[in-house]
Amino acid sequence: MAGGDLDAGALLARAKAETGLSDWGDDTFEERLGLAAAHINSIPMDADGRKAAAENINWLLSDRLNFFQDRKDFPLEDEVIERPMFATGEPRSGTTLMHALMSVDPDGRALRFWEIMHPSPPPGTTGADDPRMALADDEWREINAKLWKWLHCHPYNDMLGDGLPEDERSWAFDFRVMTPTAWWRVPMQTLSMGLPTDNVAQNRIHKMMLQSFQYKREKKYWVLKGFHGFRLKEFFDTYPDATLVWLHRDPVQVAASSTAMMRDIMGGIVGEIDMIAEAKMHMERLRMSIDNTMNNPLVMDKRVHHVRYKDFVADQIGTIRGYYEFTGRELTPQAESAMRDYLANNKGDRHGKFEYSTSILTDAGFDIDALNEEFRPFRERFDVPIENRK
Repeated sequence: MAGGDLDAGALLARAKAETGLSDWGDDTFEERLGLAAAHINSIPMDADGRKAAAENINWLLSDRLNFFQDRKDFPLEDEVIERPMFATGEPRSGTTLMHALMSVDPDGRALRFWEIMHPSPPPGTTGADDPRMALADDEWREINAKLWKWLHCHPYNDMLGDGLPEDERSWAFDFRVMTPTAWWRVPMQTLSMGLPTDNVAQNRIHKMMLQSFQYKREKKYWVLKGFHGFRLKEFFDTYPDATLVWLHRDPVQVAASSTAMMRDIMGGIVGEIDMIAEAKMHMERLRMSIDNTMNNPLVMDKRVHHVRYKDFVADQIGTIRGYYEFTGRELTPQAESAMRDYLANNKGDRHGKFEYSTSILTDAGFDIDALNEEFRPFRERFDVPIENRK
């Protein structure tokens, strides 16, 4: 790495030499890694930071090579992903709790961090003492120590390697997103936008992961969570018999809460961040998302079940029962009991109360009354009330 900069070619060569493999599974991948390396090289970082970035990339590249080799070594493409269930919605809209509750259904299967952080070989070929479980637990202890404030707004991180990743985490080794759970060791702000995206390719990789993690394991239906609103056509092309439960919350609270959450996450990675710029970035993303929700005809597809955040907060089990009925599945007594146990034993403030207010937006120059008026058509369409929270 001349001058301390990352050399994409050298990084690719190292991973191929160490694994003995060479199939990246995507003709555009090497170019995309080059863009990611150039982005990292543009960030002021000391030698230790550059070393951490190089090691992080080597981890992801090695995982990618092994993952695509698994497709040759096992009949994974024969695995049928039947009627998967997905929770979606804006960040901070209850989707994580909805997903967590569905994940304890004994007939359901959720993605787990230990699988998605180290996806090769297929877990069904290894056994109950798979060392990746302990490895991911250790990694999550490191994440929680470094990003300790994240537990306030996302207490589910205490599940460690058995935790529940969003579907977007399946693309970490695709270098289309840079998520905190893949890049926490590198002193830089992670990216959810900015790298080249391809909805078809990304959904293809997600399905490949489900096939790999389902292979040679007990038959269950998938219960998942992701921000699929921008990818609905490709999503339903990939999973034509899928259903989505879509939670809707007051956009002003979404923007304020998600900005504060990112403050708490990034504070542990890079220290204090520019909160005015962060709030503006979150508002830009939210406006794009609300525009898509209002104008994409697939939002009202018959496979989408719309729910108000307010109703979910008032009755979590009843809301989930309604979604199960929508899918044609029964919420069994065993599943309901497991969900009630989860609620009783996993209070949302168990690691401390998450504090945020709309002042995080007004400090960035936004007028709350003007925002309420801007988002009024959305609230009227989905019957979403203004949350009276300062």
